[in-house]
Order: sequence, then structure tokens, then C-alpha cells
Amino acid sequence: MSSFTVDIVTPDGIIYHHQAKFLVASTQAGSLGVLPNHSPLISPLNIDAVRIDLTEEDGGSSDWVAVNGGIIEIRDNIVSVLANSAETEHNIDVSRAEEAKERAEAKIQKAKETKDHDIDLGRAEIALVRAVNRLNVANKRGRN
Repeated sequence: MSSFTVDIVTPDGIIYHHQAKFLVASTQAGSLGVLPNHSPLISPLNIDAVRIDLTEEDGGSSDWVAVNGGIIEIRDNIVSVLANSAETEHNIDVSRAEEAKERAEAKIQKAKETKDHDIDLGRAEIALVRAVNRLNVANKRGRN
């Protein structure tokens, strides 16, 4: 069976490196499925989960990574995800993500109630999407 390499890199370094048989990512152009020998491609990513189906040699299960924007590049059977930040399902601190979600929801509610322009509604909404994404990926643990 053929495979490809998946590298997910953040400003802190490589957070993920494995061989895969399939990958699904959410790009700004839509959902993207990647198989071995995919055509070269570069695309901006949405804040969303990336699913990586591992080869049988690597256990044959699926890994999930919460990606907070960035780009995906596919070239020569190497999928590189360059993300602003990213966390694997095993590295997500669920209580911290819950707190971030609650803070974002409170800021959004306050901004809507008071029409307070000091609260950046757009930033709060993005923070909420990131927190929910992290929680969704954390909930994938043990479901492979």
C-alpha cells in the first residue's frame, strides 16, 4: 500500500509527523481529501480538525489535530500543514479549552448586550470557534 508523509508545523516546531494513507482538511475552498500521489496544491486552511488515517504499519487508526488556520501544501507525497497553532487530540487541555469557550461566549454576549465597541466582537467569535474546535478534537480520543 502506498502512503505519504504528514508534517504539521507551528511556530513552535513540528508537532506531528507520520505516514498516512488518507487525510481530510477543511480549506477555504472546501473540504479536501488527500490520497497518495495527490497533485501538487497549496491552499489556506480554516480553523477546523484535520483527520489523518494512518497506515497499517502505524496502527491503522485515525489521528485528529485541531488546526487554527494556516496553509496546506501537497507536493511529492508530502503533506505539510503550516499552522498558526495546532494541537493533537492527546495534547489538548480540555479544562483550558472549556474556560476559553466560556470567556469567548461571555465577551460575545456582553458586546451584543451593551453594544460595547471596546470588545472586539470578531476576535471573540474567532476565539469561540478555536475553543469549540479544540473541544471537538479532544472528544475524538479513543474513538478510532
